[in-house]
Amino acid sequence: MKMNSENEVLIIGGGPAGTSTAAILAEHGHKVLVIEREKFPRYHVGESLIPFTFGPLERLGLIPTMKKSHFTKKFSVSFVQPDGRRSQPFYFFNRYDRETVAQTWQVMRSEFDQMLMDHARSKGAEVREETTVTQLLKDDSGKIIGVEVQNKDGTKEHLLGKLVIDASGKEAFASVREGWRVGDPYLNKVAVWTYYKGSKRETGIDEGATTIAFVPEKGWFWHIPMHDDMVSVGVVAEGKYLSRDGVKDPQAMFEREIGENQWIKEHLSAGTCTGEFWITSEYSRYAKYGASPGLLLVGDAYAFLDPVFSSGVLLALKSGVMAADAVHEALLASDLSPQRFEGYTSTMRQGLDNMRKLVYAFYNPNFSFKDVVMKYPDAGGEITDCLSGDVNKDYSSLWEKIREFAPIPDELPYGVPMAA
Repeated sequence: MKMNSENEVLIIGGGPAGTSTAAILAEHGHKVLVIEREKFPRYHVGESLIPFTFGPLERLGLIPTMKKSHFTKKFSVSFVQPDGRRSQPFYFFNRYDRETVAQTWQVMRSEFDQMLMDHARSKGAEVREETTVTQLLKDDSGKIIGVEVQNKDGTKEHLLGKLVIDASGKEAFASVREGWRVGDPYLNKVAVWTYYKGSKRETGIDEGATTIAFVPEKGWFWHIPMHDDMVSVGVVAEGKYLSRDGVKDPQAMFEREIGENQWIKEHLSAGTCTGEFWITSEYSRYAKYGASPGLLLVGDAYAFLDPVFSSGVLLALKSGVMAADAVHEALLASDLSPQRFEGYTSTMRQGLDNMRKLVYAFYNPNFSFKDVVMKYPDAGGEITDCLSGDVNKDYSSLWEKIREFAPIPDELPYGVPMAA
């Protein structure tokens, strides 16, 4: 078995969380290796960025690249009732600076993730594609000291480092193997999605708008216009709703739901489906621990939240940038103990909990944001801030108002550093 101990930090996964962590650490001068199972570019769902993604992208130095890209500009979100009535778009520039936070993008993830990987390499990080992590390596005390990998040619290798960062996405490599992965008691949805070319879209500044289109029983479609005349479109609901009357085929589920929303039906009638359908279930998952001796979790491997408000890429990039700065300080201090990362994990947990409260309210059958704002007009700004990704603020006054309309969940005890 070949042994390699050249790297300070080993990162499992080359998605947005892993490559943003790698780029910042490499910029700090650390020797970093990203281990990615796939060959990029590769397919990934999750195309919509929210306004406060601007901060991590700016920290990475990628705003000029994004502005020059062909990604579709996104200025707003709108909501559509089943009968086709569409709300006025919520324009981000009514609250944020039009030249920075208020303009975001709809991205083709294969291209966006490739851009992030190339950026990490340009900063000095090494990235190994088509390399699969097969196990975590531990010393006699149980501390993680590296990973075993299988290379493309089938050979196995032990890679050692001062710290392993799990950025393996929803697969959650480390927490699944350590028995830390827990589900959310309420947010257990199913999603079915596909892509259309040439379907109808809005015009002008609304061309890139995300649309959330409702179907019965608090289900909803996403409709995300992208470049090259492509649209990402999917439906999310309880499994028992989507599979009613014994329907099991993802395409049959999807096509039946098109008829449940007149706006979706009209917009897709003009386009051609690419023909491939994806399905996933059990959306929200959390890791009991966010750090243990020799290990730190970032992005979806730390927590994955229901995608209704498109928070995934923001949380991945934000966690990557924050984790990288925390790891840099820890390496300088020669202290990589789990408690060293308390600030990082508590900030991530606060942001996730805030977004999770809005997701819970959204799925309550008797709740509507409109009702809250009608009674408390000042709540509108706070709701907009949280939904736009400004998640690390004190929203306690907002939760008091929302509790009059729907229950708010208690915070989950997840993602803390493991006691030494």
